[in-house]
Amino acid sequence: MSLDSSNFLRKIEEMQRELEYMKRDLMHLEEKITRKPSLFGSVSGEDITDEMIEKAQRELFREAEDV
Repeated sequence: MSLDSSNFLRKIEEMQRELEYMKRDLMHLEEKITRKPSLFGSVSGEDITDEMIEKAQRELFREAEDV
C-alpha cells in the first residue's frame, strides 16, 4: 500500500466518523423539535359532559371480572 492510499483511507475513516457524529446530533435535535399532540377536535361535540367522563372512565378502568 502506497503512502497516498493510506492517507486516503485515513481521511475516509475521519469522514465516516464525522458523519456518524452528525447523524447522532441530528437524531437528538429531532427529539427536541417534536411537539406534544393536540387534543383539539378529538372529542365530538362542543362540551365534555359528566356522562362522557364517566363513560371514558368505565372503558379505561374496566371491572376486574372483564380482565
